[in-house]
Amino acid sequence: MRGNKHLRLFQPLLKHPNLWHLNRHSVAGGVAAGLFGGLIPGPLQMLTAAILAIIFRVNLPVAVVSTLYTNPITWGPLILTAYAIGSWVTGGNGVPATRMEFDWAWQNWMAFLPAFWTWLLSLGTTFLIGNLILASGLAVVGYFSVQLAWRLYILAYLRRRRARIQTDPTAG
Repeated sequence: MRGNKHLRLFQPLLKHPNLWHLNRHSVAGGVAAGLFGGLIPGPLQMLTAAILAIIFRVNLPVAVVSTLYTNPITWGPLILTAYAIGSWVTGGNGVPATRMEFDWAWQNWMAFLPAFWTWLLSLGTTFLIGNLILASGLAVVGYFSVQLAWRLYILAYLRRRRARIQTDPTAG
């Protein structure tokens, strides 16, 4: 990182130890940042997760890797879930989500991204509010899940260690 001329500018921001160390709070925060950043539409998910990790001083690699739960297979259900949450919260705008029309022939793949963005924007504030609520909810659940899993792992380790010490007093 020190040798990279592009990252040298950001070196003061990247020196915080929590960005790189594995501890319960840093990893849980990294998962939360990644889960939140993963629902940012478009190719900015990892960048958003990295920025959130730097701002909140949580594990940066964990945050970036945690965005990978969004992929072409999971995007559809996530978008529909976000829209459903947004409709429920806002009371809906009376207009159901429109179906995206796309011809799957090879020559039309260059038109897919603009068509997808147009369709996504047509979902409006209902989707935006639902996406924000879903991202926040996933981040909170991810944070507390990692905290709980980490605690359970430590308790199981201590229980095994205590049992080992009781059976063999010379083992420490």
